Amino acid sequence: MRIIFFMALAFGIFATSGCANLSKVSTPPVAEGGNSASTVKDISPRQRAQSVVQQLSLQQKIRLVTGVGFAYGPGGSSLVPGAAGATYGIPELGVPSIVLADGPAGLRINPTRKNDSGTYYATAFPVATVLASSWNIGLVEQVGQAMGNEAKAYGVDIILGPGMNIHMNPLGGRNFEYFSEDPLVTGKMAGAIVRGIQGSGVGATLKHYVANNIETNRLVLDAQIDERALREIYLKGFEIAVRESQPWAIMSSYNKLNGVYTSQSKPLLIDILRNEWKFTGMVMTDWFSGDDSAAQMQAGNDLIMPGVELNREEIEQALAAGRLSEADLDRNLINILGIVFQSLKSSGHRHDNTPDLKSHARFARQVATEGVVLLKNDDGALPMPSRAKVAVFGFTSYDFISGGIGSGDVNEAYTISLVEALQAQQFTLNETLKRQYDEYVRQKKAKQPQRTDLSQSIPPIPEMAITKEMVHSAARTEDLAVITLGRNTGELHDGQVEWGFNLTDTERQLLDEVSSAFHAVGKKVVVILNVGSVIETASWKTKVDAIVLPWQGGQEAGHAVVDVLSGVVNPSGKLPATFPNRYEDVPSSKTFPGRVLDDTIIENPYHVRKRPRGKRTEMIYEDGIFVGYRYYDSFNQPTSYAFGCGLSYTQFAFSDMVVEVDDPQTYVIKVKVTNTGSKAGKEVVQIYATAPKDSHLAKPAHELKAFQKTRLLAPNESQQLQLHVKNDSLASFDDKRRQWVLEPGEYILRATDCSKNTGLSKPLTIADEQLLSAPLTPLPPTVPVVSRSDESN
Repeated sequence: MRIIFFMALAFGIFATSGCANLSKVSTPPVAEGGNSASTVKDISPRQRAQSVVQQLSLQQKIRLVTGVGFAYGPGGSSLVPGAAGATYGIPELGVPSIVLADGPAGLRINPTRKNDSGTYYATAFPVATVLASSWNIGLVEQVGQAMGNEAKAYGVDIILGPGMNIHMNPLGGRNFEYFSEDPLVTGKMAGAIVRGIQGSGVGATLKHYVANNIETNRLVLDAQIDERALREIYLKGFEIAVRESQPWAIMSSYNKLNGVYTSQSKPLLIDILRNEWKFTGMVMTDWFSGDDSAAQMQAGNDLIMPGVELNREEIEQALAAGRLSEADLDRNLINILGIVFQSLKSSGHRHDNTPDLKSHARFARQVATEGVVLLKNDDGALPMPSRAKVAVFGFTSYDFISGGIGSGDVNEAYTISLVEALQAQQFTLNETLKRQYDEYVRQKKAKQPQRTDLSQSIPPIPEMAITKEMVHSAARTEDLAVITLGRNTGELHDGQVEWGFNLTDTERQLLDEVSSAFHAVGKKVVVILNVGSVIETASWKTKVDAIVLPWQGGQEAGHAVVDVLSGVVNPSGKLPATFPNRYEDVPSSKTFPGRVLDDTIIENPYHVRKRPRGKRTEMIYEDGIFVGYRYYDSFNQPTSYAFGCGLSYTQFAFSDMVVEVDDPQTYVIKVKVTNTGSKAGKEVVQIYATAPKDSHLAKPAHELKAFQKTRLLAPNESQQLQLHVKNDSLASFDDKRRQWVLEPGEYILRATDCSKNTGLSKPLTIADEQLLSAPLTPLPPTVPVVSRSDESN
């Protein structure tokens, strides 16, 4: 049974005075639309907000800085069932209630409604890791436009996405919601999707600010990160996205950062976000986060979501005690109402519940194909022969995973499986195998409990055991074998090394039996990785002929994979995260998901279902700035598949690299890309910088500084790309001087198609040290954090 929570605080409308009048009298209920009569024309939303704030009573102010309540049933909003929440409205002052809905991979609302025969499905777009694998900023912006149009059609004012935390460990439960291990890829992709969403008149929300990389005990976890790593890795993507897209909102994270909840950290929310980055939108909490509502208000966390009575009581008590000022509320309210008055509802927009789901599904398929990464293709195993007879193994082939679990999931109308897509493109399936797998999936799903809560842990379906007779029979009659390995994680649940990162014994047996039988008769074996995060491949990749990585490609995932398998689409995806040889090779493997400090279960008084916060935990980020490829390549750690890599059915050549000075702060790198193969295809140019050898600060072996994807190039066709690298992207944060510093010396700029490949290179000399910022406000840790960032060259 799903529980609806709605709480409204009654209050009166009267002019505020210098003293805190906390008397409670009745006011009108939450309403969808504002009263246009009170709208002041020809002034900016922020000016209008300032005017309205002057008219609010103190009780109205307290009500407006908290949301209207929560439910993941009919909805946190009475306006759009299934939405995550809504802001409070005061119609007589022209303040509408605006709706906030989850949406990193598409809008999350209820697909059906009580006493309503209609359906309200949304498009399940490919997850963020797929978008990042496309390395196509323009395409990702179009995804944002499509998401925004669906939100607009359904009456949603702000999408709670994109998520953009760093892939710091392969077991991160929400890695599928996030883009990459690299902050540049993360920031560029997030900025693109925000621009797309907001171009439709709907707001976007960057989340989770910051260091929400672990789901285990996330509400009480203390992420201890040295400031250089924080600024260069974990904050950098947010900075890029804020500066390039100005999102309407940012969501603070659940975790603490160096001893202080992020939602209660003034240095994060005001000093960095507003003063350094010039953010002008509103900051909201994640749902039921923090432990002090007044501290959140003081720190500049404008809106507390979903909003419960206890939040309001704490604010009221702090005001009465003098621990919180009305000026703090006014500042926050101007930020909130400035966004409310930008919303479509504020302008009188009426939604029609008719998004163009058919065209969005076609587009989602295109996007998913562009994010497919071809990891291995020996002896031309792919594309598959037309109308080939295929033996399809692995139950996930028959029950494809469109996206992860939790608030990042989408209620889509359907998900195309691999076998459905193969049949649609006239491939012939082994019907005996299909019947066995279909029945296996049906039986296993029938025994699984229905998920009724995000926190509910449902054991994954184990891989189906096969017999040698089944495999050898298929090898005699079919042209090739396809094996799908599936993985899924999600909110509140990090992955596990066994079964999650590593393969199970049953999966290893499946690979061994199928590879042995099909290779014995000269037939190929292809593996599909329908996963949300990187997994172990080093121990088994030599046993198969091709490996295709579609990640979790949304509702059209099956079609997208088969478009690549068949050669209808030439794969052009590149890895946004490194595939390590072993989990033990991951720099955070010994510390993830943190150290439990005591076994006491900490309660959460804000949560409507009284769900506990968890056990007090600390996670020391010992890897510092050396995350992902920055670690593997700097410390000569071999990997299975390197960052930025991905194969094609054609070949490309780079030539004519030139580095020019565009202005004193910007360099233009020109590179010519030529398709030297026989098939049309796209390529990605990646620019890496290697710092001077005598740098004072420790530096990775190289860092990504720019990237750009070509258009579809016909055989023998060329395209010259122009990429831009700014001085500030070459700088490092000197935590002793508290400044961004561009050190002098010879930098090497390298244009390549993969982080491990040599490519072309040109030197760039910086004559003198440049200080690119004034000394910045410190982010004081409660304890010194010792990490690899402190190591000198």
